[in-house]
Amino acid sequence: MSEITPEVRAKHWAKTKRLTIITLIIWFIFSFGVHWFADFLNSFTFIGFPLGFYMAAQGSLVVFVVLIFWLARSQGKIDEEFGVAEDEMK
Repeated sequence: MSEITPEVRAKHWAKTKRLTIITLIIWFIFSFGVHWFADFLNSFTFIGFPLGFYMAAQGSLVVFVVLIFWLARSQGKIDEEFGVAEDEMK
């Protein structure tokens, strides 16, 4: 990683912090929000299962896996934008 100025470092951190906050909000919604509203969600069905049950059993896990890949890709783009990305191995 090359030396970066404090201004660039501050901008990088601001974007990284924003991405982290968005990720944590999405994580919170699918970790706790879905379960808090499970009774309401059970009034809907998804492939024959009550939606609250499906989201608790599998839906949240799918969202978490997608969230991990999205976070890694987004952080990589931020790092490239500010010139602090790790060198790719060849």
